[in-house]
Amino acid sequence: MSGTGGPVRGSTFERLLGEGEDAPVDGWDFSWLDGRAIEERPCWGYSRGAIERLCRAPSVLDIQTGGGEVFAEMLGQATPTPARAAATEGWAPNLVLARQRLAPLGASVFELPDSGDLPFAEGSFDLVLSRHPTVIRWDEVGRVLRPGGRYYGQHIGPGSNQELAEFLMGPQPVSDARSPERARREAEDVGLVVVDLRSQSLRVEFFDVGAVVYFLRKVVWAVPDFSVDRYGDRLADLHRIMVRDGSFVSHAQRFLIEAEIA
Repeated sequence: MSGTGGPVRGSTFERLLGEGEDAPVDGWDFSWLDGRAIEERPCWGYSRGAIERLCRAPSVLDIQTGGGEVFAEMLGQATPTPARAAATEGWAPNLVLARQRLAPLGASVFELPDSGDLPFAEGSFDLVLSRHPTVIRWDEVGRVLRPGGRYYGQHIGPGSNQELAEFLMGPQPVSDARSPERARREAEDVGLVVVDLRSQSLRVEFFDVGAVVYFLRKVVWAVPDFSVDRYGDRLADLHRIMVRDGSFVSHAQRFLIEAEIA
């Protein structure tokens, strides 16, 4: 998310809801939120770090590539380009977009459930990437990496956008399923060595309730049972707060993890 701004002037609550409901949510492009929401970026610069590693990797795999937006941008900036590039994606609408974007760059995209076995031979890749995976099969990552290969990923941490979720749903427990330390343990359990692990809490600011609706339709794990009908009353309360205060502030949790074959 990028940009600055506030609620669409003169819009009614119902119109803002309609805008958030009608916007397409395929792919992993958040440009619809420009001027309607902002999100602080992690200090480590995931794409920059990934491009640096791409330039040194003869072969690369991007896990859960979404619509291929981020991976395509990185491949386009890597010099030299890896001789072999592949990606996986499990959601059919994103799969179509990813293939359209990545095929011209020489990257093959494989349909795969997020928790599925990777369809590649042992030791196939020098570099495995993933940005915001829903789950990582560390055993499979270790299997497809070549000796000396690395995994480099930016993950969603525990309690991401907890303020927004709790505003709608009430108090929610924070699981350690997405914690950095759990990721470290699971990576090390399959023989990987974690060489970098950093986390950061990032300010997220929504300027109108339509932006919240769009975000929750796209980031479906934030409020798993979200719909405008189900949460209409709380969305109306949120709208009144945003009109009064100018925005609603939440915090995204992110961590960077890099691991190599021991």
